[in-house]
Amino acid sequence: MKVFKFGGASVRDAEAVKNVAEIIRLFPGDDIAVVVSAMGKTTNALERLTEAYFYKKEDPFEILKQIKDYHFNILNQLFQNPNNPVFDDINNTFVEIEWAIEDEPTGTFDFEYDQIVSVGETVSSKILSAYLNESGIKNEWKDARDFIRTDNNYREGIIDFDLSISLAESNLKPNFKSDSKNPYRIVTQGFIGGTSENFTTTLGREGSDYTASVLAYLLNAESLTIWKDVPGVLNADPKYFEKVVKLDHLSYRDSIELAYYGASVIHPKTIQPIQNKNIPLYVKSFINPRDPGTLVSNASNELPVPCYIFKPNQVLITIMPTDFSFIVETNLKEIFRVFAEEKLKVNIMQNSAISFSVAANNDTRKVNALIEKLSPQFKIQLNENVELITIRHYNETILQALTLGKKILMEQKTKSVAQLVVS
Repeated sequence: MKVFKFGGASVRDAEAVKNVAEIIRLFPGDDIAVVVSAMGKTTNALERLTEAYFYKKEDPFEILKQIKDYHFNILNQLFQNPNNPVFDDINNTFVEIEWAIEDEPTGTFDFEYDQIVSVGETVSSKILSAYLNESGIKNEWKDARDFIRTDNNYREGIIDFDLSISLAESNLKPNFKSDSKNPYRIVTQGFIGGTSENFTTTLGREGSDYTASVLAYLLNAESLTIWKDVPGVLNADPKYFEKVVKLDHLSYRDSIELAYYGASVIHPKTIQPIQNKNIPLYVKSFINPRDPGTLVSNASNELPVPCYIFKPNQVLITIMPTDFSFIVETNLKEIFRVFAEEKLKVNIMQNSAISFSVAANNDTRKVNALIEKLSPQFKIQLNENVELITIRHYNETILQALTLGKKILMEQKTKSVAQLVVS
């Protein structure tokens, strides 16, 4: 069987949903597990709704109305019969959010975030599943929380693989029988899991790729395909470079490195589960689905060209002891403890005798909380709106060209990788 993952752009409107159905028709005899993200920019909208509900900055009901209208507009274009059960199903899902935001929050922001934002994947998967059945592609809708079990680390749920394997063995695996005359298909959600107390967790922003990889691992899939709006893995973001090169073949190691440094095509945690079982990953275009895309496997071939990764909207945080003492292990232990508490991810770090500097995503709420906790012991300086540039297989000519007219705030080099924080 195969696992397919479709992101938000591939189901952003009615025509996109219809295109997903046409892609699945290209594999008439295959068992397929489809993992789908929230439609379009729904996750962003639900994050805004959660902040409005928790912090009382906006009217959450107005934001919810916009989200609901967006989805019902897609439903009305996909289904001619207004009595199709999917209309009531989606409406009831949104009613549950309405009921929830009528009351005061009962948990932390991260807990409320997961209960609300996860609805995006629930709704998109139900719409896609219903449309596929309507179009003659028989499938079953499955709740990912029934077989992806996590701990209670909200917004960054850690998967219990032993329990998830057991749940998949009993709830999913027996249905995939490799019968080409009667292929079995499911549609499920990316990004989410469930706790033992039946609360919803999310697996980290952009975590649907990771869900698909975990599902491929749980089901011993033949392959995993991530369908994107690009022809495959490129050596640079087309937003920054006019001429980019598609990488036809990547090793697991190179893909992990590129994802770790911030390449947006593959989620950083995606590779480990499939690498453990040597499951090949294809990154292909949902616009031109017959094109070969990029194959990620255990091959050890070298990257043919330099690869460029740009992470804008970074903040450079410099931390110094107030008493001018050395940055030693005890200081670093306290600093990392606070970073972990605030779930602020470090993209690059560097220390000197009396300072420790990191570049991180500029999440204002998390950065402010970090400063508040560290200020009693440390002096903190911020450089905001900086950019982190990473180049694999660099040379000095490339570095000079990329930094022309920019101020270098931090620089690190290894034999194959250069990283620069610039303003």
